[in-house]
Amino acid sequence: MTYSGTVKVGGPADVHELTDLMISKVAVGPMNNNAYLLRCRATGEQLLIDAASEAPVLLRLIGEDGIASVVTTHRHGDHWQALGEVVAATGARTYAGVYDAEGIPVPTDELVEDEGTIRVGRVTLTARHLKGHTPGSIALVYDDPHGAPHLFTGDCLFPGGVGNTHKDPEAFASLLHDVETKLFDRLPDETWVYPGHGHDTTLGAERPHLPEWRERGW
Repeated sequence: MTYSGTVKVGGPADVHELTDLMISKVAVGPMNNNAYLLRCRATGEQLLIDAASEAPVLLRLIGEDGIASVVTTHRHGDHWQALGEVVAATGARTYAGVYDAEGIPVPTDELVEDEGTIRVGRVTLTARHLKGHTPGSIALVYDDPHGAPHLFTGDCLFPGGVGNTHKDPEAFASLLHDVETKLFDRLPDETWVYPGHGHDTTLGAERPHLPEWRERGW
């Protein structure tokens, strides 16, 4: 079936099947968070992005094969409510941005720097540090050798704008700058964007609106 990225809490995962990677998207919790399970098709190794909520739902999605690692995109509590339970059940290693790990109550095994890499089987993800929504949010880029890149943005980029900076002009300027220079300037329009809440988008769909976002200040 064709992947749409449209999921709802209590509903099934939607699966994006790529040549080397399978991406399963599920919505969980009262804030309609997205969690993403990545599976290397060559090795079967799995990685979870944001153990946001509803650990039983995430563990069913993970299945008997378990996961090698969990990446938390940023420190906000709605993105790690299930982290402790998932790690206890799977023994997965934990990853978070070097500047946000201190705000996550589950210990971080691997601190992720800007341009740091995380592997899931034979697939490599590259981190981009984006400052503004939090001090140390990270986005993850999978540069698919068989097609367009795939980008997991946490709460830093959504359809229609960057993440919430709580009307702080300095934080907004920082986040917009990082999103422009580290994402839009370096990745093509075809890049598929998987945000921390809601629907997917592409960089091409959002790029024409960057001046509008700058003008409105959010």
